[in-house]
Amino acid sequence: MTEPYDDEALGRDYDPKLMGRFLRYVRPYSASIVLALLLMAARIACELTGPLIFWKAVDGPLVSRDLPGLSRYGVYFLLAVAGTGLFEFLYSWTTSRVGQDIILDLRMELFAHLQKLSVSFFDRNPVGRLIVRVTGDIENLNELFTSGLVEFAADLLMLFSVVGMMVYTNWKLALVTMSVTPFIFGATFFFRTVARKRYREMRVRIARLNSYLNESISGMRTIQTFGREQQCLERFRTRNRDHRDSATAAVFAYSLFYPGIECLFSLSVALLVWVGGQGILDGTLTFGAFMAFWYYVHKFSMPIREIAEKYNILQAAMASSERVFTILDTPVDVADRSDAVPAPPLRGEVEFDHVWFSYDGKTPVLEDLSFRIEPGRSLAIVGITGAGKSTIINLLLRFYDPVRGSVKIDGRDLRDYDIRSLRRRLGLVLQDVFLFAGTVEDNIRLGERSFDRARVEDAARAVNADRFIGRLPKGLETDVLERGAALSTGERQLLSFARALAFDPRILVLDEATSSVDGQTEQLIQDGLSTLMKGRTSLVIAHRLSTIQHADRILVVHRGRIREQGTHAELVAQDGLYRKLYRLQRASAGAVS
Repeated sequence: MTEPYDDEALGRDYDPKLMGRFLRYVRPYSASIVLALLLMAARIACELTGPLIFWKAVDGPLVSRDLPGLSRYGVYFLLAVAGTGLFEFLYSWTTSRVGQDIILDLRMELFAHLQKLSVSFFDRNPVGRLIVRVTGDIENLNELFTSGLVEFAADLLMLFSVVGMMVYTNWKLALVTMSVTPFIFGATFFFRTVARKRYREMRVRIARLNSYLNESISGMRTIQTFGREQQCLERFRTRNRDHRDSATAAVFAYSLFYPGIECLFSLSVALLVWVGGQGILDGTLTFGAFMAFWYYVHKFSMPIREIAEKYNILQAAMASSERVFTILDTPVDVADRSDAVPAPPLRGEVEFDHVWFSYDGKTPVLEDLSFRIEPGRSLAIVGITGAGKSTIINLLLRFYDPVRGSVKIDGRDLRDYDIRSLRRRLGLVLQDVFLFAGTVEDNIRLGERSFDRARVEDAARAVNADRFIGRLPKGLETDVLERGAALSTGERQLLSFARALAFDPRILVLDEATSSVDGQTEQLIQDGLSTLMKGRTSLVIAHRLSTIQHADRILVVHRGRIREQGTHAELVAQDGLYRKLYRLQRASAGAVS
C-alpha cells in the first residue's frame, strides 16, 4: 500500500527547470544580490588579508625589532578583523532580508493560488499536506537562497581566493599540501552518493510519522472513546522506530565522512609541517610565511566541508520546489470566463435547466435535473444520503460546473458572472459552522470593514444571537476559541445566521442548518431562521422534515433525479417516498420521546 506522504521521496538532485523558475523570484532583487556579493567579496578580502599582515609583521618589524612598525601592522590587523566583522554583518543582513522578501512573494503567490483553486482540489489533497507546502517547503526554498545559492558562491570565492593566496605565499608548498585534494573530492562524492539514499529514506519516514501524529491528535476523541490508545501507541512506536533507524543510518554516514575528511586534511597539514619545516631550516621559507600558509590551509578546508553540506540543502529544495510549483501549476477547474461580468443586484430567481453532473466523470450524481425557484420563495430539497442534495448547492455556488445543462440566476447562466461578485450575492449556512480565530464580532463580519457596529448588532439581535452574546464576558469582543469550542452547537448556529444576515444575501442556501441543535435553543433557532429567510429566495437542504413543512415547495430527490414535488401536505397525501420518510421520522421521534 502506498503511503500518502511517499511523494516526500520524489524529485531529482538538481533540476535546471525548477531552479530556473525559482530564480525568476530572485530576479527582482538583483541589485540587492549584487550588493550582497560585493559585501561578501569585501569580507573575504579582509579575512584573507589578516594572515598576510601577520606574515609581513613577523618577517619585517618583529625580526628587525621595529616597535613602531610592529604597532602599525597591529593596527592594520585590527582594521582587517573589524572589516571582516562589519562586512559579515552587512552581508548576512542583506542576504537574510532578500531571502525573506523572496519567500514572502512566493508564499503570497502560493496562498493566493490556493484561494482560487476549486473545491475538488481540496477534496483530493489533505489539509496537513497543503500546510506543509505553504510553510515547510517554502522555508526550504528560503534555505536554498540564503544558505544554498549565496553561500555556495561565497564558498567558491573563498576556495579560489585561498588557493590564490597559498600560491602567492609559496607555490611549491601549495602544490604539496593540495596533493590530497583529489582524495578529498573523491570522499565527498562518495559521501554524497550514500547520503542521498539515507536522506530520502529519512524524509519519507519523518513524513509518515508526522502524518500519523496529525491523524492521531485530530482523532484523539475517537481513539479514547473506543479505547484504542495502546493500538495507536504501537503503530506510532513502529513509525517512530523506522524513523530512528533511518536517522541513525544517516548519522552513521556523516560520522564516517567528517572524520575521514579531517584525516585527509590532517595529512595535508602533516605535509605542510614536514615540507615547510624543511624550508624554514634551509632558509627557503620564512617563519611568517609558514604561519600565514598554515592559516590558509585551515581556511582551505572550510569551504570544501560547506560545499558538501550544500548538497542536502539543494536536494531538499529541489523536492520542495517541485511540490510548490506543482500546486502553482494546478489549473483552476472553475474559473471566470474572459467575458464574465460582475453580478448585479439580483431579483433572486434560481433555475436548474437539464443539469447533469458527475464528480469522477463516470458515475452520474445528477441526471437531467430541472427546477425553478421564484424570487422570494423557498424550496426545500430532501432525500436519502447520496441522493445529490449537497451537489445541488455546490453547483449553485459554482464550486463545480455542470457537465451538461446550466444553472441560472435571474435567467442568466452563472458562468456569465464573475465568481467572486456572484458569491457575494449568495448566503450559505452549513450544519458544521466554521468559526475563525478572533472575536465574536470578527466571526460575524468576516473582515468586512464596511459594516458598522450597529449592523453587526442588528443582525445578531434579529436572529436571537444577542441573547447568548450578552452572557459572554466581553459580548461581541469575546474571543472565540478554536472552531468555537466554547460555544454550544445552537450558539454557533445562531452566530452563522447573524453572519449571513449581516451580509444581506438575496439568495440564501441552508445545508442541514438545523439538523443538530440542542433542544434548549431549538425555538430560538427556528425564530432566527424565519427572520433570516424572510423576503429572500431560499434553498433548504434538510433531513429533519419537521423543519421544512412550511417551505413553499419541496423536492424529493433520489439518485440524482426529482421523484416527487409539492407542498408538505400534498406530499404526505401521496403514497410516495416523502410520506415514507415522514412516517419513519415521526416513528423515530415517538420512540425517542
